[in-house]
Amino acid sequence: MADAFVTLAAGVVFGIALAAPPGPMNAVIAEESVVRGWFAGFRAGLGAMTADVIFLALAAFGVVAFVERFPRVRAAMVGVGGLLMLYFAYDAATDVRSSFLGGAPGGAGADPDRREATDGHAATGFRKAFVLALTNPYQILFWLTIGVGLLRSGTLDVLAQTPYVGGSLAGLLVVETGTPTLVVGFFGGIVVWITGFPAALVGAERRIDAFAPAVAALSAVVLAGFGAVFLARSAGLLLG
Repeated sequence: MADAFVTLAAGVVFGIALAAPPGPMNAVIAEESVVRGWFAGFRAGLGAMTADVIFLALAAFGVVAFVERFPRVRAAMVGVGGLLMLYFAYDAATDVRSSFLGGAPGGAGADPDRREATDGHAATGFRKAFVLALTNPYQILFWLTIGVGLLRSGTLDVLAQTPYVGGSLAGLLVVETGTPTLVVGFFGGIVVWITGFPAALVGAERRIDAFAPAVAALSAVVLAGFGAVFLARSAGLLLG
């Protein structure tokens, strides 16, 4: 029982550690949260997590490995992801402009409680994050490597997989893989993040009037940067 609890807790830590670092998914969640409210941000997070569930199922049946065997398919997906990120960056920049023009319905100038109750764009955030996640090379690569390892019997150095700081955390939390408990904990950690991150952003926005346009602008920059990198990488793979 104690081992199962440790494995579950490790899965939660793993899910949070992978969901929390800055990147295109969190840029979309942040923009949706500060412009349209907590529910829209949460729905965007659910969109990204739904893509992970699909990748988990594909990994279990070995389908994800198809992408790895065909480099041009992978390159095309990277290119599509880059184009989508540039499009969503433009959308985020439009939200910044709307915020400074005096708060269009659902914008930063609107009352947060009213915005959450009346805004019908939460589903758009879900679709945006879902489609972006399906073409995100980082998520595809994760499920081709580490994600597949979650399903096989063995061990996993959980904190060593944390983006940016994993090297300094290696060996601190090693658990057995191939158990449903670890997978449940992993997705539980993602749920914790997509619930708490939008709530923290909305809470900060209510205290700082300029917070919404600043976050939307940062989201636009992050998405544009990743989009440009992915397009360049796609061109290199296709022309190389």
